[in-house]
Amino acid sequence: MMKKILSMLLCIAMMATLGMAAASEDQPVRVGLCIAETLGDKGFYDSANEGLQRLVSDYGVVGSVVECKSDASAYTDALASSAEGNDIVVAVGWQFWDALVEVVPQMPETKFIFIDNDMGDVPENMLCITYKENQGSFLAGYIAMKLSQTGVVGVIGGEDSATINNFVVGYQQGALYANPEGTVLAPVYTNTYEDPAKGKEAALSLYDQNADVVFAVAGKTGLGVFEAGAEKGAYAIGVDSDQKGENPDVVVCSMMKCVGDSIYTVIANYINDGVFEGGTTWDADISTGLIAIGYGTEDMPQQVSDDLKAEVETLKDKIISGEIVVESTR
Repeated sequence: MMKKILSMLLCIAMMATLGMAAASEDQPVRVGLCIAETLGDKGFYDSANEGLQRLVSDYGVVGSVVECKSDASAYTDALASSAEGNDIVVAVGWQFWDALVEVVPQMPETKFIFIDNDMGDVPENMLCITYKENQGSFLAGYIAMKLSQTGVVGVIGGEDSATINNFVVGYQQGALYANPEGTVLAPVYTNTYEDPAKGKEAALSLYDQNADVVFAVAGKTGLGVFEAGAEKGAYAIGVDSDQKGENPDVVVCSMMKCVGDSIYTVIANYINDGVFEGGTTWDADISTGLIAIGYGTEDMPQQVSDDLKAEVETLKDKIISGEIVVESTR
């Protein structure tokens, strides 16, 4: 993983065409992290915060976090107040779109990083980072179907949106690539990322339809899927971070969207080289290492065999080469 991150740093440096002066040593860079919901999801938002905390530890960055708790009325104020006191503001979640459109032009001296969406016509003081989660989800679907004893797998989504469905279509394609005769149940959308009880209820409905592996794509809500899996003696797949540690006997792997690594890479590059690629979108695909499959640590039960892991690496190479084109909703 470290080799991949170093490679990413080199690639960004080579691609950069315009540098901006970073803060001096006696004026540490100040970074405000605005998240649409709350910490504690063990995935998307916690990953972003982990990246910030590493920057604090490694570079002396002064970091702050604002949790908007799914309150749409808080997004604009959170961004504006963070922009007033920080050099860089990181908006984590597509929910900030409208607020960014309003705030970014009014704060030209502040740099913004928008995680998980593309603004299209990106302002010069903003960098968007999107992810090809569909590619990693293809691998997750392949693993799910290969491990399934029933030939039936499922997926839980936090909402019916283009981003969540990008996970879903990749997962479906990968599962049917593994077994064209298998069944991928229709996704169940919980319409919340904050309620593990609803995640458990949704997962139980899929396990009751004979699914024996369920992919949790629902933030904190997805933690309830692991509870359901334990109750049913079935398997689950985590998302965004390596979540196997939540229940090593249930979580066979995780589809990792390494938000923290991407935030760390961009800001470390700015601190080291004065480079910030404003006005652009970085679409992080599986070749960057920011989209990956995590299997936990070696001391945890490994339901995915070494042979299956090798198959997954072969499929990854085929995706990178273009031999396999993964479907997408965005």
